[in-house]
Amino acid sequence: MISVVIVDDVKKSRETLEQMLQNYCPHTEVVGKAGSANEAFKLIQETEPQLVLLDIEMPNGTGFDLLEMFDSISFEVIFTTAFDQYALKAIKFCALDYLLKPIDIKELIQSIHKAGERLRNHNEKDNFSHLLTNLKHKNSPTNKLALPTQEGLVFIVVQEIIRCEAEGNYTSIFFKSGKRIVTTRKIKDFEELLSEHHFFRVHRSHLINLSYIEKYFKGDGGYVVMADGSSIDVARRKKEDFLERLSRV
Repeated sequence: MISVVIVDDVKKSRETLEQMLQNYCPHTEVVGKAGSANEAFKLIQETEPQLVLLDIEMPNGTGFDLLEMFDSISFEVIFTTAFDQYALKAIKFCALDYLLKPIDIKELIQSIHKAGERLRNHNEKDNFSHLLTNLKHKNSPTNKLALPTQEGLVFIVVQEIIRCEAEGNYTSIFFKSGKRIVTTRKIKDFEELLSEHHFFRVHRSHLINLSYIEKYFKGDGGYVVMADGSSIDVARRKKEDFLERLSRV
């Protein structure tokens, strides 16, 4: 049985979510509900839940504000939100889980299942400290990105990445140190996450850090030589956008 605290400033939302858990996630037990960050902080200390379903947008302190109140986080979190695209990108950056409102029953069941797996595997909670740091320093070159690998999560500094190369459902990440990490994410996921950090997808198989381009050679689409010595083709259909983006770096 997974003990759960629900945090949402709207009473109706708290009650609906509790009912959904009772109906579709019988291995969960709601041990408390809170309508604000301060109320939730006290409740979590008292009940010590394994999982917190946490609304991001609340009028008297966000879900992130609540997490910052804890010296260490010993519980799993599933964020719930109706909007705030930057917050969602920050959550994805750190490989954390979220549900979009109105909450879909199948997605809720899947998220609860994944939370249960993390609890059984005693996952470390470094994700949260990296998330809070990234939120404070939006688009900073020192932001940490969680790379899911077959062994677990690896946290890396974004601006250490030279390029990403698609390998089917996997992606190889190449670093300026010469290191290479194979991740279990598709390259389109990295394109979405890194587009605001000077990365550009020049080819369906290649996403590059524009800061590490050494040379660009003209041609049909042309190609670039990166700081690690690799030559990467620029797709013909990407050429115009690439050159325009390059002029702004």
